[in-house]
Amino acid sequence: MPISYTLPGVHVTDHSVDVPLDWSQPDGSPTISVFARELVDPTRRTDDLPLLVFLQGGPGGKGPRPTGPDGWVGAALKRFRVVLLDQRGTGRSTAVRAESLTSIGTPEEQAEYLAHFRADNIVRDAEHVRKTLFDGRRWTSLGQSYGGFITMTYLSFAPEGLNASLVTGGLPGLTASAREVYERTQPRVVAKNERFRARYPHVTKALGRIADRLSTGEVTEPGGDVLTTRRFQTLGMDFGMQPGFERVHWIVDEAFDSPHGGPLSDTFRATVAAETSFATNPLYALLHESIYAQSHTGPTAWAAQSVRDADPAFGEDARPLLLTGEMIYPWMFAEISALRPFAAAADALAQRQDWGDLYDLHRLADNEIPVEAAVYFDDMFVDASLSLETAAHVGNVEPWVTNEFEHDGLRLGDVLPKLLDRLDARGGPLPSSR
Repeated sequence: MPISYTLPGVHVTDHSVDVPLDWSQPDGSPTISVFARELVDPTRRTDDLPLLVFLQGGPGGKGPRPTGPDGWVGAALKRFRVVLLDQRGTGRSTAVRAESLTSIGTPEEQAEYLAHFRADNIVRDAEHVRKTLFDGRRWTSLGQSYGGFITMTYLSFAPEGLNASLVTGGLPGLTASAREVYERTQPRVVAKNERFRARYPHVTKALGRIADRLSTGEVTEPGGDVLTTRRFQTLGMDFGMQPGFERVHWIVDEAFDSPHGGPLSDTFRATVAAETSFATNPLYALLHESIYAQSHTGPTAWAAQSVRDADPAFGEDARPLLLTGEMIYPWMFAEISALRPFAAAADALAQRQDWGDLYDLHRLADNEIPVEAAVYFDDMFVDASLSLETAAHVGNVEPWVTNEFEHDGLRLGDVLPKLLDRLDARGGPLPSSR
């Protein structure tokens, strides 16, 4: 049964539905649970409002946990009833955990299980939620980052469920392999490192001192893992966010208790461990390269590691030390305790060849659903040139290219109101029933 309650400024209803693990064989598949949180302005809880479904970034990201009508949620509540999905495997939707996954069987069987947690089945889950909980009314989708990838899958396989789509920093390359994606984004990571050092020139020496200390193999984080240089380098993932330079700068600033060096501080070790642990979202690490896998790409084969190995500038002993971006590497599943139980499954996924397609190129070319897409010109995570190629291929897509925001523009900027204004200027969403 749904549960309803009211936060300050937001009325909430929690829903759970059962869905098949494998939508291609619904009758013979085990079931999992999918959770959806419905939000509405408390003064309009009985109003017949249009629906907006939020497709979270990730992969492996759960829906936002609102504390009030703030940010983009507050903007959306002015005109929509908002549905926040915990995508399968996350949050309250039968989350993927080490104990349950390792009990399944062989690494290949575990990989087969995980292969059901990609965009194709997320879309089928969303359609089941729409039809069973919201009377089959069409809704507007808002896809952030990986949510934009899911949007393209939605338009490929179930466009009848949508009356409009909004995408923020998430138009994928429709045919790009994982390797091509990382070959395109790695130069952007280099550029972000250069900008970081230009903003904070004094950190260049500090990064080298930290790496020299970590290279001894004697530094551990509070949980007992050996803290390596390459794990420290992954803090650069934050460079793709608006305040990322500042957050990394302050971590480096407290690396040593003494200005003369010495041991790395407890604060530094604990902070790096927390920022790089994946304890709360292992599915992100497990599926990160699989979101690019399709029938023509072959195995993902640890593409990010292959691209990194080809560029000695990212070596642990290179100076200046470069931090890395939104990449997942195989050694993480050995060095990070929260990921170790998933190591065999992760490697089996990387070697998997039998992938289905996530996009229907012909259907996308004929798309009639209005799509407004924010393309962040300097995006470190999603290559803008690939996004614009997709916008040119998919029918009825209007890209808004901007360098005003980083990848977190939806959360920190006024991106949603601007996209809604653009959508309204071209006639707004299609009717909710059609």
